[in-house]
Amino acid sequence: MKTDPVVSLVERLKEKGLSLATAESCTGGLLGKRITDVSGASAVYPGGVVSYSNAVKAKLLGVSEEDLRAFGAVSEPVARQMAEGVRNSIGADLGVGITGIAGPKSDDTKKPVGLVYIAASKGESTLCTEFHFSGDRAEIRQQSTDEAARLVLELIEM
Repeated sequence: MKTDPVVSLVERLKEKGLSLATAESCTGGLLGKRITDVSGASAVYPGGVVSYSNAVKAKLLGVSEEDLRAFGAVSEPVARQMAEGVRNSIGADLGVGITGIAGPKSDDTKKPVGLVYIAASKGESTLCTEFHFSGDRAEIRQQSTDEAARLVLELIEM
């Protein structure tokens, strides 16, 4: 049986004594839900922000309105700023930002369904990866949260 990457993440955060804050757009809080499904997650997860709108991304996470206009919400610069912004605003050791298009239809930018940017931030380091997931809305959101957990785990070990 495969190990759930979110469970592995919570366990590793506990081992290292680190905290994680989440900024989620297309996943709508699914990563936060999955984290809090793990017993003892309160020791490592102070909270997160569901930033579905650009206004919330800008106001609560400090995402540049200029970057939102220039690159769109589904972009590497926005994912990076979401991760860094939530980490700073919540005061966690690490932050993760997820932004993408879960479908079933694309948005007005014509970016493809399944395009997701995930960023993880710790100190001066921020990793960001572009993904092209397939499946229905629920499957894309699940894959996004799995990969977010894996990216944070990768950053922890750096």
